[in-house]
Amino acid sequence: MNELKVKLVERKNLVTFILVTSLFSLWGFANDITNPMVAAFQTIMELSASKASMVQFAFYGGYATMAIPAALFIKKYSYKAGILVGLALYAIGAFMFIPAAEYQMFSFFCISLYVLTFGLAFLETTANPYILSLGAPENATRRLNLAQAFNPMGSLCGMFIASNVILSSLESDTEAVRAVGFSTLDQATKDSIRLHDLAVIRDPYVALGCVVVFVLVVIAFFVKKDKKEESEEPKAMDSLRRLAANPRYREGVIAQMFYVAAQIMCWTFIIQYADRLGIDKSTAQKYNIVAMSMFLCSRFISTFLMKYVNGSRLLMIFAICAMCTTTGTILIDGMGGLYCLVATSAFMSLMFPTIYGIALEGVDKDKTLGAAFLVMAIVGGALMPPLQGAIIDLGTVAGMASVNASFILPFICFCIIAVYGFRTIKPALNIE
Repeated sequence: MNELKVKLVERKNLVTFILVTSLFSLWGFANDITNPMVAAFQTIMELSASKASMVQFAFYGGYATMAIPAALFIKKYSYKAGILVGLALYAIGAFMFIPAAEYQMFSFFCISLYVLTFGLAFLETTANPYILSLGAPENATRRLNLAQAFNPMGSLCGMFIASNVILSSLESDTEAVRAVGFSTLDQATKDSIRLHDLAVIRDPYVALGCVVVFVLVVIAFFVKKDKKEESEEPKAMDSLRRLAANPRYREGVIAQMFYVAAQIMCWTFIIQYADRLGIDKSTAQKYNIVAMSMFLCSRFISTFLMKYVNGSRLLMIFAICAMCTTTGTILIDGMGGLYCLVATSAFMSLMFPTIYGIALEGVDKDKTLGAAFLVMAIVGGALMPPLQGAIIDLGTVAGMASVNASFILPFICFCIIAVYGFRTIKPALNIE
């Protein structure tokens, strides 16, 4: 069947597609309001870069913990039930920022994010395969790319709030405090600033929790329960055996883990990269917003290109381009390196949904559990940032600034993604 003649979304599925797609913005917002918090907590709580990056370990660790339980829950009940549980956990995690700010405990903030991402794991484990199922398999990857295009819209909103509501309001990052250094202030002044700044961080998460509760109510009343054909559901162990024996899927999980690691490193440490150039956190976050804008535009462009170019080939090309921009980030000292880092986002745009779609091609009834492991692969965002933070803490590496040198980690990740794209271009390279 010619993919160009097949409708991307059939009319009967259009309302469901729109409502489920709206969820993509919600987890995009959470991801990208949280990334800049690494730099904020590093100053406010007087932490090293590696310890501050435990924010990402907690955030993305929640995906690894809850993805499989979410998949099993969805298999037993329904997509709608999975969405409602996910939204409830999302809201609970957001509201936990209230006691976290009250007790001024970094570990409490990490636990709050951990619970919040239990909800995100439910949402992603549900929404991605649901979108794939809402139409013909010939254009499933394109359909997921379109739905995922709304993820960076939420991300842009999260970045805007982070830059203009949180980072710009931090007393610990004012010009006067930066001039002397927060750690040099007397204890009473530091305590006062810390109390103010943690409240600034808390309030947007509490507002976000209220929005999530509203969305939960809308979904509960206006989305029909999807029908699940229990007789066709395979046993979990049978699914695991088939997935483990499928190299296309197995390598896709690995590629996805390295992609998420690269994405989080590029977006989290852009502030540290800019800070070395003398740029304050609020201004540095604006470069993150430009990067996300490029990511969003490129997502729509790549979705269009997939009508004419094989998804695997496009994935390989974009990964090679990302390797080139990351090389510039490492080797160019100054604003040119920062521009290369920003440009990398344009080439990351298609990677998550394309790897996801390629990996799930042909898994049929194992899709629910298969999707869960691809969501679990988001744990790459928990494992790699602390390692990059540890490199940054070194100060210098091989005669270059450690911030620059640390981007060798995303470079390696893009190499792995390029190899996966190449291996899945031709059917002869796939073992079904």
